[in-house]
Amino acid sequence: MTRITTLTLAGLCFGLMAVTTGCKKNKEVAKPKGEVEIVEYCTGSDYNSDSKHFRSTATGESQDREIAKKKARSTAESRIARTVSATIKAVTDNYVSSTEFNNREEATETFNELARTVVDQELRGAIVICEKLTQRENGIYVAYVALELSGEKFASKYNEKISEDERIMAEYNYEKFKDTFQEEMDKLRN
Repeated sequence: MTRITTLTLAGLCFGLMAVTTGCKKNKEVAKPKGEVEIVEYCTGSDYNSDSKHFRSTATGESQDREIAKKKARSTAESRIARTVSATIKAVTDNYVSSTEFNNREEATETFNELARTVVDQELRGAIVICEKLTQRENGIYVAYVALELSGEKFASKYNEKISEDERIMAEYNYEKFKDTFQEEMDKLRN
């Protein structure tokens, strides 16, 4: 054989080996023995809070399908309320410390009190963005739910409540508050 033919043949063999070993990657990875894959509905990155929305997910179990749904909804509301409250606390702390409020402690307490009121009101308006219901072989219902609450809508309602308090309004700057709120919402994305 000539040298060019030998090199061509070697190149073809090498290319063929690369293609056939590359195809092995498409094989499914075997699950470890004794493990079962769990499918969780209404979870994952699509259901995490981000810079525009507060979100939470939960499951509820019961022999009664409606009770399972209520448990899931109640847990999801509780979780979203904690996230909103923690965010508002951070916003309040940052906002009050960066302003000229005469009595910072009183202002902080007023902001936090208003936040609790608005959280309670706004949770009723949380949107269900995912809902699944399954039933196990033993008859138990499992409800999965994901809720969403608009950060912008919440900030707007919060501003409405603040504007009702004359002591706060005398020293309140909504634009500065909104900027502080958005900074905290951006942190939720991470």
